[in-house]
Amino acid sequence: MSRPAHRRPEYHKINKDLFVLTYGALVAQLCKDYEKDEDVNKYLDKMGYGIGTRLVEDFLARSCVGRCHSYSEITDIIAQVAFKMYLGITPSVTCNNSSRNAFSLILDKNPLVEFVEELPAGRSSLCYCNLLCGIIRGALEMVHLAADVTFLQDRLKGDSVTEIGITFLKKLDEKKYRRKK
Repeated sequence: MSRPAHRRPEYHKINKDLFVLTYGALVAQLCKDYEKDEDVNKYLDKMGYGIGTRLVEDFLARSCVGRCHSYSEITDIIAQVAFKMYLGITPSVTCNNSSRNAFSLILDKNPLVEFVEELPAGRSSLCYCNLLCGIIRGALEMVHLAADVTFLQDRLKGDSVTEIGITFLKKLDEKKYRRKK
């Protein structure tokens, strides 16, 4: 028996609090497993990268966004659509250089640290939310955009805001994306 053609696929949502607490337990376990913060950061980035490579398909299917023609447009889509869709927040976007290939996403509220007051003792170089950097990098790579994604500022480290830096490594070929008349 086949499924009716008019049914839409169901998307199951996980409770946000459960997700945040589970993520905290994951980071705590990684801190136990690895002595160096750099190793924990690499592992979180690697996990995020794997998530991002798979999540981009879901994002493109559910968001119905069209082709982007500039890095600023791509970064706006990440902030206004992707972050809103998956984390329920909308970071502000700033451009960091004159060549318009480096941007910052400034998060007023970071849902992943909702239950975290401070970093564990002796873990000052831990990037607690490095998973987000890996997700963004993995998703961008799947649409053929190489980028360096890092945390520039983090409230958990005493900064006034949480800021994720995205630097696109290759120049977009403007001719390739122009519409043919």
